Amino acid sequence: MITLFTILVGMFMAFTIGANDVANGMATAVGAKAITPKQAAFLASFLEFLGAVMFGATVTKTIANGIVSIEHITNPNHIIYGALSALLAAAIWVMVATVFAMPVSTTHSIIGGMIGFGLVSGGVKVVYWSKLGKIVLSWIISPIVGGLLAFIAFKIIVLTILHRPSPLKAAKKVPPFLIGFTFFLISFLFSLKTLKKPYNVSLLAGSVFFVVAFILSSLLLRKMTNNKDNEYDAVEGIFRRIQVMTSAYVCFAHGANDVANAVGPIALIVMIRQSGTTNVGAIEIPKYILFIGGLGIALGVLLYGYKVMETIGHNITELNNTRGFSVDFGTATTVLLSSIFGFPVSTTHTVVGAVTGVGLARGIEVVNVDILKDILISWFITIPFSASVSALLFLILTRLF
Repeated sequence: MITLFTILVGMFMAFTIGANDVANGMATAVGAKAITPKQAAFLASFLEFLGAVMFGATVTKTIANGIVSIEHITNPNHIIYGALSALLAAAIWVMVATVFAMPVSTTHSIIGGMIGFGLVSGGVKVVYWSKLGKIVLSWIISPIVGGLLAFIAFKIIVLTILHRPSPLKAAKKVPPFLIGFTFFLISFLFSLKTLKKPYNVSLLAGSVFFVVAFILSSLLLRKMTNNKDNEYDAVEGIFRRIQVMTSAYVCFAHGANDVANAVGPIALIVMIRQSGTTNVGAIEIPKYILFIGGLGIALGVLLYGYKVMETIGHNITELNNTRGFSVDFGTATTVLLSSIFGFPVSTTHTVVGAVTGVGLARGIEVVNVDILKDILISWFITIPFSASVSALLFLILTRLF
């Protein structure tokens, strides 16, 4: 019974991730009219699942046993009730934030939930404060890096394309390098971290994907028409097509990092229920749990995702396709690299940092500072709220059962 209830709560958490966090991947593309909301939902659900399967294991282990020292909590039932409380508290907070269209972090929410039950069940000593310090540092660094990469990407587009004598001709030469780099990074990291291949083999695989992606994208871009009255409109048309790919890149990276927020605690609870042990060093994620997470995310983005998409895609700063491309590129690269090193960073923080970076590249006056203030306030509330609710739910569950 408890396992079934855990799965239902986990699906609710996945639903809230879909409703709030998947907007990170598709908001810029929808906002820049590169893709429709229905297309965004379908593409996002598939790529989120793929990212979780390929790169989600490291972050999942961090969520399961990198925040609270599970081995120091001797009662397995306390771990089960604690993980359940953390899941439920995080899901409640993210759903509340979604209703008010605020892009909060599911990563912060679930980590806050784990801290809350850990402090109540075992005291200060069971929290890995040193690991938590590194994670918090990554939360500060990730939006800065995302913003910096987006800033640089947009400046490259401005200098090498928009300010050239023939922007349209330049737009057919520069993007293949960025597209090739994207495929290089994904294939290199997949070979190195997931397939456990040697560095030189992984580098070769990444290089092959770079060359193939570069050649194919170059050929496709050359076939695009040149008879446009306005070359800048033609450039935006090119980036409208490319942005679908970069938005997909964000969803893939988001799945690698954030889907663990839902499936990690579920896998932990299921494992303890099946084995009765608190040793989670070799935790594995059952395939059916990944399907549950994917379904919950798909439902969330279909029913509620448009709310947060509007906030990120329109309200922080005005986005067109070249700016949206820069945001996606900066966000996905930062989050995917964080996933490889096991840091559960906030995709929400990173994408907001990237959007702000692009805005700053155009000038501080185009950034909606009031919206940013509201978002920052919601971020600071997240961990205390989810930790408090998780602690309360844990106390209730342990008293009832």
